[in-house]
Amino acid sequence: MSGGRWYERCIAHYDEKVIDFFTCHFEDEERNCIVIAGAGFDPRSAALVTQLSAILGDRLATVLIKEERPDPESTLVNKAAENLENIREHCADLSVHEVEIFADDGAVVGGRNAIHALKGVDFTGFTDVIVDMSALSMGVSYPLILYIFQLLEQVDSDINLHLALLSNPELDSAIESEPNDKMSNIHGFPMSDLYGDSDKALLWLPLLSEKKQQLHKIIYDAIKPHDTCPILPFPAEDPKKGDRIASRVFDLIQADWGGPLDNEWELDPRNFVYADERKPLDIYRTILRINAERKPVFETFGGSTIVLSPMGSKIPTLGALMAAIEGKFPVVYVESIAYNVDWTKINTIEQGKSRMSHIWLCGDAYLKADN
Repeated sequence: MSGGRWYERCIAHYDEKVIDFFTCHFEDEERNCIVIAGAGFDPRSAALVTQLSAILGDRLATVLIKEERPDPESTLVNKAAENLENIREHCADLSVHEVEIFADDGAVVGGRNAIHALKGVDFTGFTDVIVDMSALSMGVSYPLILYIFQLLEQVDSDINLHLALLSNPELDSAIESEPNDKMSNIHGFPMSDLYGDSDKALLWLPLLSEKKQQLHKIIYDAIKPHDTCPILPFPAEDPKKGDRIASRVFDLIQADWGGPLDNEWELDPRNFVYADERKPLDIYRTILRINAERKPVFETFGGSTIVLSPMGSKIPTLGALMAAIEGKFPVVYVESIAYNVDWTKINTIEQGKSRMSHIWLCGDAYLKADN
């Protein structure tokens, strides 16, 4: 297949068509599903699980990952308990796994711990696995999905793997994270330490957001890329969003000398890349296309490495994950140590305006010859 596994053919659904698909797909009484989701304070925690329960009934099993961070605020703990109780009312076959995100020495271990918890789950007897990324952090969801994907590939399984998420930028803006003070590699997508990799031309592709410019500066200072091509959301629901993000980035990295475009990253407006904020396949194809164009240019000069930092809106992070799996790209980020939530704002947000996305990642919808 030209361009990659999902480049030309990928089964994807958006908004109301997601539930329409699951309703049709699970009409077959022979299908049994296990959904893996987050058990946290996020209002989206219970949304997809309860809808799937209504469709599947006792053919649904649920595995919840409860992310534990040091000294959580009591309000967050109570909200998480409410969401969990809501899920319990809809799911008879339910297991909850507490996953520590930080080790005692401050090391980020959430991804490893989540995989360790998942190794006790028996997928035998299930026709479908759904990973709901809506209330899972990137440091947990990426390793979990990679683990399941590789597990199914190794045993040449016909089990279907689905990715789903509920995205609401307005809701995301009401949840502010307190970041760690250093960069982390996402487990399963590491920066390589192999001999000779230091000679490769390193291109950093950060997916930018309006509130995380300081985090991108932490990452830039840590990896020191040769080139940077920030990815801006366009088209986006707010047409001016990309311009605001670009302006704030230039304000952050502005040099103490020269003109308005002289900056610490040697960034030029022509370096910016644009991808549709509402379609994960757009960012996936964009990243693979950039990689394909760089290979022949740098192959005689030691090669090229692309590093991803998908810290923008939720939907594009889904596409970045697909690209990272396809191209075996390193993924780096800054883990959150705590969250501050504006509950007054969240209570006024219409949950019905959230956008749902679904990607059928692998399984019996794809010919083995394509894999």
